[in-house]
This record gives sequence, structure tokens and C-alpha cells, in this order.
Amino acid sequence: MTDLLDINVWLALVDKRHAHHLAASRYWEEDAAEALAFCRITSMGFLRLSTHPRALANPLSPQEAWIIYKQFLALPILRFLAEPPGLDDHFCALTCAPAFPHHLWTDAYLAAFSLAASCRLVSFDGDFQRFPGLDFLHIKPLAHS
Repeated sequence: MTDLLDINVWLALVDKRHAHHLAASRYWEEDAAEALAFCRITSMGFLRLSTHPRALANPLSPQEAWIIYKQFLALPILRFLAEPPGLDDHFCALTCAPAFPHHLWTDAYLAAFSLAASCRLVSFDGDFQRFPGLDFLHIKPLAHS
């Protein structure tokens, strides 16, 4: 099994002062699949948000963000997944559902990617529960994380 990590998990992993760092670290140590993955959306989101002062207590420089991203990809358990066949069909089905909320386009993309690639999606964001058939691990924040 492969886990596709949402951007919020990657950010919590790299910032020890992040509110969810302990929960993300516990996931990494105890609940992670045998393979973990980035896709283009999560890699771009990590690079963009890890350099933003509202996302991290100590934002990274672009160079630092690239170094950390490449260090992640160098780990034997890490993968970069290209868009799988059938992604657009899943994406269309999720976004054309009745009353689809406009603010969930990126979430729908990640859910569709996970469905098409047969990955488990891992996030702190409970909104992913709305997508039918998705293998989803909702990381709950720890009491003092």
C-alpha cells in the first residue's frame, strides 16, 4: 500500500513548532504505509507553503524547501507518483456531484488521484470524508500537539 500525504501532513512533519508536528510524527512512526508519496499538487503545495510565513512558524527559504523536498524523495520509502490513468474520470465524478462545494477542488483532485492510483490519502483535513470510496486516514491532532 502507498500513502499519498496531503500538504498539511508534510508541513507538520518538517516544522517542530507546528501545532500538529507530534501527531504527524506519530503517524510517520506508527501508521505510515510501506510507501509514501508526493504527487505534483502535493510537491508544489509543500514547496509553496513551506516558504510562507503564515504556514510555518519558521518559513523556509526556497533553497531550503527544495533541499528538504529532495531529502524526502531520497528516502527509500518515498515515491513521486505521476498522474494515473483514469484520474480525470474520478475527478469529474467527484466535482460534478450535486452541491459540490467550490472550495474543495484541490481536495477533490487529491481524492481522485488517490482513487485512480489505489492509494490511501492521509490528511489532518476531515473534509476528505465526503468523497465516496476513498481510502482515507484522518490524522487526529494530539491533545498537546
